[in-house]
Amino acid sequence: MNESTISLPWLVIRQDDNGNRYRVGRYATRAEAQRIADGLDATGHKQLYWVERIGQHAQSADGTRN
Repeated sequence: MNESTISLPWLVIRQDDNGNRYRVGRYATRAEAQRIADGLDATGHKQLYWVERIGQHAQSADGTRN
């Protein structure tokens, strides 16, 4: 881990209609990342957005492990 991983451990992830996943941004707190994900979800696009912590196993939007 480097210094940026420690200070910005929360990711917002987007998954498009084809199942491709992209990191939208990194944030210092879960609350901040969730606020961003919720705001993006509210735009009405069909992509899925969720929050995960660096180092955790990836989870799909329905909460199941990949």
